[in-house]
Amino acid sequence: MPSKAENLRPSEPAPQPPEGRTLQGQLPGAPPAQRAGSPPDAPGSESPALACSTPATPSGEDPPARAAPIAPRPPARPRLERALSLDDKGWRRRRFRGSQEDLEARNGTSPSRGSVQSEGPGAPAHSCSPPCLSTSLQEIPKSRGVLSSERGSPSSGGNPLSGVASSSPNLPHRDAAVAGSSPRLPSLLPPRPPPALSLDIASDSLRTANKVDSDLADYKLRAQPLLVRAHSSLGPGRPRSPLACDDCSLRSAKSSFSLLAPIRSKDVRSRSYLEGSLLASGALLGADELARYFPDRNVALFVATWNMQGQKELPPSLDEFLLPAEADYAQDLYVIGVQEGCSDRREWETRLQETLGPHYVLLSSAAHGVLYMSLFIRRDLIWFCSEVECSTVTTRIVSQIKTKGALGISFTFFGTSFLFITSHFTCDGKVAERLLDYTRTVQALVLPRNVPDTNPYRSSAADVTTRFDEVFWFGDFNFRLSGGRTVVDALLCQGLVVDVPALLQHDQLIREMRKGSIFKGFQEPDIHFLPSYKFDIGKDTYDSTSKQRTPSYTDRVLYRSRHKGDICPVSYSSCPGIKTSDHRPVYGLFRVKVRPGRDNIPLAAGKFDRELYLLGIKRRISKEIQRQQALQSQNSSTICSVS
Repeated sequence: MPSKAENLRPSEPAPQPPEGRTLQGQLPGAPPAQRAGSPPDAPGSESPALACSTPATPSGEDPPARAAPIAPRPPARPRLERALSLDDKGWRRRRFRGSQEDLEARNGTSPSRGSVQSEGPGAPAHSCSPPCLSTSLQEIPKSRGVLSSERGSPSSGGNPLSGVASSSPNLPHRDAAVAGSSPRLPSLLPPRPPPALSLDIASDSLRTANKVDSDLADYKLRAQPLLVRAHSSLGPGRPRSPLACDDCSLRSAKSSFSLLAPIRSKDVRSRSYLEGSLLASGALLGADELARYFPDRNVALFVATWNMQGQKELPPSLDEFLLPAEADYAQDLYVIGVQEGCSDRREWETRLQETLGPHYVLLSSAAHGVLYMSLFIRRDLIWFCSEVECSTVTTRIVSQIKTKGALGISFTFFGTSFLFITSHFTCDGKVAERLLDYTRTVQALVLPRNVPDTNPYRSSAADVTTRFDEVFWFGDFNFRLSGGRTVVDALLCQGLVVDVPALLQHDQLIREMRKGSIFKGFQEPDIHFLPSYKFDIGKDTYDSTSKQRTPSYTDRVLYRSRHKGDICPVSYSSCPGIKTSDHRPVYGLFRVKVRPGRDNIPLAAGKFDRELYLLGIKRRISKEIQRQQALQSQNSSTICSVS
């Protein structure tokens, strides 16, 4: 049996590496460690780092002698691992990308997060399916660098699976393994800010997501599917929308939400002794609900009066009357009182509904002889109105049809009570008879009935106007300008601009209000229009008949409030364009302060005249179609055909 010394072959010296040249990952003077039984490296399979640093061994020389033999071991069996499998642990560590990262990855502006650093130019090219999509078992034998590091010795062999190992984020870099340093995971790329946007950017999707160009042709089409509700009801176990994680997208999406604010569950579970009061947060008529619709707590109000003189013919258009040119926006509540109204009251209300359009509904209407009153309100405010109550007073019976008297309608809006009175005082006779009509009206109107008084301590049983917060009294009061027709005509014909203050010095109503004999506590906006009575029908001239009635301010709108400053007049004028009667309509625009209320009042429950609503809308549509057809026929008739 030969000895160990004979097997060492001392006659063949081991080749030494050139001076100054050592293998990477090997200490100077230390023999390279090699596992026995490991398969020799195939030609061309060495890593690029070893190929350039290890000198070629002469073909006729044996490998260097070893100090101690190594017991042979069977080759390592390939280890079956799931390459980046979607197991439970990895699924829990998943991360959803934001909308900006999705857009960057789609457009190729930056790599996605979690990817390893790109290989250098000398890395071998290889084709590999994305690791996140691979769920099959693959044979991944451990590289020599990894195996030698587990045994505590540096590795000297190449890595046959360097291309595959470098694409996995769980394996160290090939260079670090070869150099013998501690293995390091590839650092993730830091999140990059979104690219600078300009008007000439090429990415349409990025422009739409960042909402920088609203003039884009398909802006609305692209932006609409991206809008999601920020307050998602998904639990913590469900993935949130990528847009819900993006602050920039959320700010841009909030503008498309409805006015309905989300209700938190803890607010629904909470209990409070204030429920039903004006201080409660969930009260229907409380402060929070009032602030949603009226942040400044001011309601826009339109009040008008018109003596129609019993004419059957109605004006072709009521736009000048209900929608005056000086008002940029329509009002929240329209109250129209008519004296000596037309014979067809339903036709009059239909014309009002047709003019106001589908945004308004008839909350209530009442009649007393030829006295009509109609209340139109915005349809989204009917839920905050109490039951509407009405009362009438007859001061003088002229005939079975014509009646002098008053008609009152009252209701509560949120926590503010309103009273509207339209009257037609005595025309023939002295001022004393008109003062008597006023006294009878304030004493005989029985309001309110079922709706509680908002402030009973300041109410009086002898005066109905003291039992409400806001009172508007309008109608044909028949107070004239004293001095006769000659004096009034002289003031009207002085020049291009009529001296209205000089005319008002002869007004009987202003004189009696200063005495305190009528309309106690009431005010009137400043008058800047001509007398509304008496005109020749269809003309702008005052009475040219033999009676020669004196032009006067018979049609007025007055107001009174429990709290000083609650009613602010905005405009007070007449409608000179409506000439179907000897009276001109007079209207006033007001801003009225509204206070929160309690939920203990009987509500109207959203009731309105639906039949009138549908009839007015149909009439509105049919007239628009007729107008367009007439315009089309007019345009076609002006075209000349040349043969």
